[in-house]
Amino acid sequence: MRFDKRNDVLGTVNRGNAAESSLCTLCRADCEGKCETWLSGLVGRKLLYPRDFGLVTAGANNTTHVGVSYNALRIQGYAYGAHGLNGNLSNDPDDCIFPNVDLTTEFGNEVKTKARIPLMTGALGSTFIAAKYWDSFAVGGALVGMPIVIGENVVGVDRESEINNGKITRAPELDRRIDTYLRYYDGYGGIFVQLNVEDTRNGVAEYVADKYGDKCIIELKWGQGAKDIGGEIQVTSIDYALFLKKRGYVVDPNPELPEVQEAFENGAIKSFARHSRLGGTNLSSVDLVREDFMKSVDYLRSLGFKRISLKTGSYGMEELAMAIKFASDAQLDLLTIDGSGGGTGMSPWNMMQSWGVPSINLHAKAYEYASILAAKGQSVVDLSFAGGFALEDSIFKALALGAPYTKMVCMGRAVMVPGYLGANIEGALHPERRDEISGNWDKLPKTVADIGTQPEEIFASYFDIQKKIGKDEMKKIPYGAMALWTMADKLACGLQQLMAGARKFSLNQVTRSDIFAANRETERETGIAHCSDVNDAFAKKILNG
Repeated sequence: MRFDKRNDVLGTVNRGNAAESSLCTLCRADCEGKCETWLSGLVGRKLLYPRDFGLVTAGANNTTHVGVSYNALRIQGYAYGAHGLNGNLSNDPDDCIFPNVDLTTEFGNEVKTKARIPLMTGALGSTFIAAKYWDSFAVGGALVGMPIVIGENVVGVDRESEINNGKITRAPELDRRIDTYLRYYDGYGGIFVQLNVEDTRNGVAEYVADKYGDKCIIELKWGQGAKDIGGEIQVTSIDYALFLKKRGYVVDPNPELPEVQEAFENGAIKSFARHSRLGGTNLSSVDLVREDFMKSVDYLRSLGFKRISLKTGSYGMEELAMAIKFASDAQLDLLTIDGSGGGTGMSPWNMMQSWGVPSINLHAKAYEYASILAAKGQSVVDLSFAGGFALEDSIFKALALGAPYTKMVCMGRAVMVPGYLGANIEGALHPERRDEISGNWDKLPKTVADIGTQPEEIFASYFDIQKKIGKDEMKKIPYGAMALWTMADKLACGLQQLMAGARKFSLNQVTRSDIFAANRETERETGIAHCSDVNDAFAKKILNG
């Protein structure tokens, strides 16, 4: 197994069980460390290398690959050549260095959305953890130049929002989220606003179009990888549960029932789960789904949205084909395909464990289906792959597996970890801010104090951020945003190194031939050739030449 609970080489350790992504299966906002993602929010690119240089040597433990997963894909390297050097760079060795690898990307149909790195967040919606740490996520994402997604139900669960005649007329939490990102947006990245059934009923699209115009990308949602049901949150107030019930949500148990109220008063029931509705229940055929989808897209365009995306989950092959075909026919700007293995703020645990198509299988079929459309001469929607990604090698593998259609990799929990971490550090160093920023620590734990006691020494990228925005503005930046930048810098540097080794100096040069399968089962499921077969014919020509 590549991801054990403890990584002696990097000096990292998971608090809980390590998932395929390298994150703990249960990621806590108050965690004191120190998994690889957590620590990379502090020390950044230093974590690319084994610890204690000069005292150690290190060797990989990922030599045995069992089963089908992204970890059973390996990255190809070459001993000669260079492809994709931009600008005035040449193939001279002085130019062919990994810092010259260009990670900028773009997606979209008529209007292109640019990003400095091929990374975007998952949908951060109505779960309270998304609201608590939004400033860190949004400011950090905007500074890095990566898109961020406001997930479903943000308006519906906001007790300060106002709905008149069934439509939203005031949405302070949604406004806060959009405005926070736009404050530091500089032309790279983008802000998505996602719609589900309740959001559509409440007029969220109309509200966003009227107030923000084309500053936002609007996203239709079919599903996600972590659950096969609508969005969920948990509340511990019966008053709030009643509010959500009146807002039209499914609340379990029903807080309006006298027996439920009595059970809550006596402590037998301590919380309520709010659920969204399933979409498409009134549609009984592929043709009807297509018709309904196209009408929805046309309506959103009539509101003035110039950029529209779709998010789909780890359904079976029919739904995957529908998503790719319909999104391509509708000339959408992005399709995010989220496989099982992706995380969430709330999902039934055994549902998460057992439903849907694993990410690698789903993404491999997405490439196959996209290629069928391309072979017919049809333009294919730009793709983003999601579902259990956290590290730079995962970004490379996902981009290569879906090349040339995959423009972005979507990370959910991994991008949130530095937000929690930074908020905890800020709260420990500035107790007067602790409640406001949802800090969980009274003092710095040893895992942080061993690195430093002030932000200038704790965050490896502190002065990079300061160079970008200036000393005065630096005082306004949440520590969680500093941690997110620092982690993103580590991911970007690691991706540059992997690409340079594959002799690809720009993202549009990455192809499926830059990865190979480590076992025959993965070869069969993904269509990626086995490592011992790649270029074997050329090798024999050399030997027989």
